[in-house]
Amino acid sequence: MTHELLFAGFGGQGVLSMGMTLSYAGMIEGKEISWMPSYGPEMRGGTANCIVIISDGKISSPIISSFDIVVALNQPSVEKFERAVKPGGLLVYDSTNVITPPTRADIQILSVPASEEAVKLKNTKIMNMILLGAILDRTHVVAGESVTRALRKVLPERYHHLLPLNEQALRRGGELASVAQPA
Repeated sequence: MTHELLFAGFGGQGVLSMGMTLSYAGMIEGKEISWMPSYGPEMRGGTANCIVIISDGKISSPIISSFDIVVALNQPSVEKFERAVKPGGLLVYDSTNVITPPTRADIQILSVPASEEAVKLKNTKIMNMILLGAILDRTHVVAGESVTRALRKVLPERYHHLLPLNEQALRRGGELASVAQPA
């Protein structure tokens, strides 16, 4: 099976690290992966997105324009990439940062108050892991245990003291996804 995902938001929101963590998790499971980041010249606040493909077989091209799953961390990303979700696909968005929610009727839409939950967990930088946990709950692209192992590779060692918090954020995202009502 092949999963084609797009993560999009502002620089500094953890867009690229979310995609990289998922990619490492795919490698841990022995899958073929592609991780292609794209970002503006700004250090923080500019646009950032990455395409992740995880497959049981060979990946023919990392360049694609429609996705099984789109994760939008802000309003501009919803507006730009809502059309890029394949019919029947999934659009996950941070409802804390999106004022006008997506409206397509031919896709699944999952609204997650990730930024709000990150504040409750006392670290706004884990918002991306809350969203990743929601994706894992809904799609099972990779196993949660693989993501936990991947975090050890993605996070610099000086941040390994935050691994338990990241794991808590993944669990919280899964909890939020499992109780969310279809939009």
